[in-house]
Amino acid sequence: MNRFLRAALCAALLAFPLTSARAADTAPREPYGAALEGFAYPYPVHLLPLVNDGEQLSMAYMDVSAAEPNGRTVVLLHGRNFPSSYWAPVIKMLSEAGYRVVVPDQVGFGKSSKPQGELHFDTLARNTIALLDHLKIDRAEIVAHSLGGMLGVRLARAYPDRIAHLVLTAPIGLEDYRLYVPPTPTEKMIQTEDKLTADGYRKQLQTNYSIKLPPEAITPFIDARFNIKGSPDYPRWLRAFVSSGQMIYREPVAHEIPLITLPTLFVMGADDHNAPGRVSAPEALRAKMGQNAELAKAFAAKMPNARAEVIPDTGHLVFLEALEKYRELVLEFLGR
Repeated sequence: MNRFLRAALCAALLAFPLTSARAADTAPREPYGAALEGFAYPYPVHLLPLVNDGEQLSMAYMDVSAAEPNGRTVVLLHGRNFPSSYWAPVIKMLSEAGYRVVVPDQVGFGKSSKPQGELHFDTLARNTIALLDHLKIDRAEIVAHSLGGMLGVRLARAYPDRIAHLVLTAPIGLEDYRLYVPPTPTEKMIQTEDKLTADGYRKQLQTNYSIKLPPEAITPFIDARFNIKGSPDYPRWLRAFVSSGQMIYREPVAHEIPLITLPTLFVMGADDHNAPGRVSAPEALRAKMGQNAELAKAFAAKMPNARAEVIPDTGHLVFLEALEKYRELVLEFLGR
């Protein structure tokens, strides 16, 4: 599929009109709520009440039935900078292949509550298992992207009996960022994120993620973040967003990856060199960060039941940039 057809497909499945990137970044914004009220998702959204650290919260999720059920369920775990709606093409792909598809927004993200306390991977993992319990799902396939890959690793280590297969799609966390990047105070991170403009964020995504899609396809991600600035709950959202960045830094999973015994597939974009915090690392160390495809292959070689596939000419959004190849790899792996 050529890049223009691919872009049109992604945009249609994400259910957003294609508009000029420049116009989208400069036009007046209709404020969204801090739980993305006003931002459309491709399937109905449900809420699961939770208590985290004494705080009453809600976890949003989509639950999509299989076209012709095979009795199996896939749970999709999103990345940090993306609402779970971006999984739309993969939800359709899996549903058509016979899988029930459960797609949560983790607490702190998307349409879920933004907690006042700090985010932790262990808490997000417990929340995900609570969702499976609520839906009476004993065992599921985990397909994760980016930050979701770090959560997928924690789930695989803590709850191996609840997971059949683990797919890590362009995961971050393949290296311990503390070895390169000095710690940054939360308040400084809040100030930096608050100053970021929509145009600056677009450039950040395109640079950090080596996105191979046209600018219009990125617009929904810009909207999902910057329309929240008009919400009275924006400060709460901003603190939760920064907390997720601190979670990535403070709670590495790279040391746990070789210990995973579950069947594991890494699907990597050859051009994906995303490395959170690289800009704050000493210049001499920056080039050593983000060798993600090579790191995945090295991990897979150490693991008892893993393999790594690298898709050429793709970046961090590998499942949007190369959907047909992604379909082939994932369905073959889950079908084993």
